[in-house]
Amino acid sequence: MHAAALEIELRLRDVHSLKRKRHILKALGAAIRKTFPVGFAETDHQDMWQRSQIGIGIVASEAHQLQRLIHTIRRYLDDYAESVEVLSVDIVYQEDVR
Repeated sequence: MHAAALEIELRLRDVHSLKRKRHILKALGAAIRKTFPVGFAETDHQDMWQRSQIGIGIVASEAHQLQRLIHTIRRYLDDYAESVEVLSVDIVYQEDVR
């Protein structure tokens, strides 16, 4: 088993309320969970209008599948919407400890 956690910093353009931010993140989370077999959560900057940190958890049976998912998710986020800008992506890998 291979696992990774993506920690992604986002800038949300043209967002002027927490309500609008929540709407965008809810739609983004639903789209990612529908498209990929992953977990999704907002992990930081909950009180800021135009910033967010999201976490995406990925598990795959093979290392190459994990790498392909990470690459595809990063591309998906870059192309998601003009109002969402990816500022940084950090990846933490979980070692298989059998």
